[in-house]
Amino acid sequence: MAGSCSAAPVYEARDLTKIYHMGEVSVHALRGVDIELFESELVVLLGHSGSGKSTLLNILGGLDVPTSGEVTYRGERMSDFSEARLTRYRREHVGFVFQFYNLIPSLTARENVALVTEIAVDPMKPEDALGLVGLDGRMDHFPSQMSGGEQQRVAIARAIAKQPDVLLCDEPTGALDLDTGITVLEAIDDVNRKMGTTTAVITHNSVIADMAHRVVRLSDGHIESVTRNDGVKSARELNW
Repeated sequence: MAGSCSAAPVYEARDLTKIYHMGEVSVHALRGVDIELFESELVVLLGHSGSGKSTLLNILGGLDVPTSGEVTYRGERMSDFSEARLTRYRREHVGFVFQFYNLIPSLTARENVALVTEIAVDPMKPEDALGLVGLDGRMDHFPSQMSGGEQQRVAIARAIAKQPDVLLCDEPTGALDLDTGITVLEAIDDVNRKMGTTTAVITHNSVIADMAHRVVRLSDGHIESVTRNDGVKSARELNW
């Protein structure tokens, strides 16, 4: 199975805390979280709104920093990264997919993906990335000419076109209907299986957990449980 825990971890996080100060109020988003993500595995971070899962993903992706604790990426302490090194880490090693697609309306699907490939070190061709998510016939369409699911798949193609080590997805189906969401999950699953990209998917939908190698359940800034799936399902096989 992909993501064998006998492999060296891509990420190791130890005793992560994150406190946001809003005036006189302190919000504890993470409370002493320990987690590892391994090579080529697909992990679902499951929890209700406010459980800390987005904060954790943002810290792993270098978009936020912990209040205390430590994260290492392939053995390197991320707290030691300079701003330039952190920018290079995000650009070269991490692909992000968010709930909203953030496509440029005046650019075609191909051109939206090409924006990333032009600055990547060893990119895929935009056409190859779009083909991987099933959009061979939509490359020259603008976002306004595409469905929500197609736009999200363009966003996935854009994220994977730079061939990142890690794909971090924050509620990628949150704005989509069921059938469209399944298609998007299939694209994410294909990327994990075909490219071996270490993938973390945030969701509040427990059904999606069945397609993961491991499921990490968070609540109130804590990790409640970590379970491993022996019978990983495809998106179409999930019991919706």
